[in-house]
Amino acid sequence: MKILDKYLLKTFLITFTTVFVILFFIFILQTVWLFISELAGKDLDLILVVKFLLFSMPRIIPLVLPLSVLLASIMTFGNLAENYEFAAMKSSGISLQRAMRVLIIFICVLSIVAFWFANNVIPYAEYKFVNFRKNIAQAKPAMAIAEGQFNDVGTYNIKVNKKSGENGNILTGVTIHEKANSFGENKTVIKAKNGELISNEKSSILKLVLNDGYYYQDVTPKKYEDRAKLPFIKGQFKKQIINIDLSELNKTDDDGQESVGSTNGMLNVNELRYTLDSLNKNLNNEIISFSENINQRVGIKTTPKALKPEKKKKAIPNNILSLYTNKQKSDIIKMASSTITSNIYSIETTQKELKDEQREINKHLSALYEKFVIAFACFLMFFIGAPLGAIIRKGGLGLPIVFAVLIFITFHFINTFGKRLSQEGGMSPFMGSWMSSFILLPLAVLLTYRATNDNGLINFDAITTPISQLFQKISERFFPVQNKQ
Repeated sequence: MKILDKYLLKTFLITFTTVFVILFFIFILQTVWLFISELAGKDLDLILVVKFLLFSMPRIIPLVLPLSVLLASIMTFGNLAENYEFAAMKSSGISLQRAMRVLIIFICVLSIVAFWFANNVIPYAEYKFVNFRKNIAQAKPAMAIAEGQFNDVGTYNIKVNKKSGENGNILTGVTIHEKANSFGENKTVIKAKNGELISNEKSSILKLVLNDGYYYQDVTPKKYEDRAKLPFIKGQFKKQIINIDLSELNKTDDDGQESVGSTNGMLNVNELRYTLDSLNKNLNNEIISFSENINQRVGIKTTPKALKPEKKKKAIPNNILSLYTNKQKSDIIKMASSTITSNIYSIETTQKELKDEQREINKHLSALYEKFVIAFACFLMFFIGAPLGAIIRKGGLGLPIVFAVLIFITFHFINTFGKRLSQEGGMSPFMGSWMSSFILLPLAVLLTYRATNDNGLINFDAITTPISQLFQKISERFFPVQNKQ
């Protein structure tokens, strides 16, 4: 390795490490701020708090790493250009591409490490983080419920207006939705003025004692025409005890066996592909099963029968109802109306379920593509930051931070917008995940081209010259005498 390569690599590494540590510390403070309500005042050991933060750290890397590469590139090449070191290189016949060569190799290695980190470390840390929060919730049950928002606790969705008491186990303004099935439908709603959480670290049962409340339970009639009336049962209680089984959700010993449903953030590439294959097969099977079921219900035959000689049938009159009495006509119309209502309800319910399953597939696809996006983002940010620093010729923490923040906010906003839109079916998950990279890639190419040719960031002559020529032509056309004089 030549002296120039060593100098550039050393300069970039020092700047990159400094920026990475500072940004990582800032994002860690943001994480602490988000979970301060769960950690503060709960009598937790220092080791538990440290583990909590350690498991939450890896999820910050996809945000910090591209921003660090971008800012370090702008600062490094901005300092070199500001101190006329690039001018000395070019006078010696060293081009910008030659100066970037050793750093491009480093960015390649960094991208591979970033992909490995996103594929192995982040899913494991996410799995440990979710389980660890559940473990703390078992030891400190009040942590399982945050104020002012709904919290999934077992098969219940609980919201409280205020928590008090030594361990936050006294609840005020309790609202509970009980999940009736695996799809999360809420058939029972319980409201109470106050309540108390009672638990034992040796037991997996969380006891919730409610006082002075009501409960509302939806009733599903057997007749479909009665469902439009939305019947329900209402009751009142002075005291009610709800036992919540947490044995399948968490263990008191955080080093013990962990049991939690897998989510897309906890899976690596191979696991995501396997899960996607299963989800797609299930979705296709449900579509086929529902189509066959609905065809049978409406009388459509999808499988041809063996060919038999057709018998002559009597001609059917145009008005079939004329064959029946008025009472029979009324019964037929009621039966047809009930069948149509039933079919519409079945179609709408199945459509919602299929849409939820497709949304789950899109989430897994987005998680799969995100692992590759973070690796490409390091490349993209380097080829934006390095030529931009050489063009603006400013180092330090002033102008480079402004450009870096603007570019990264644009990248992060487009990435978030595309991912959310793809999950709802507005675009394909591939385009939603890669949209930010595709939009900023022309900017990287343009900046690299202009920096290689020693052009400025914006060529004002290219903008002002056509405008001045246009005004000159207009002036010559409408005021020819004055121009001649």
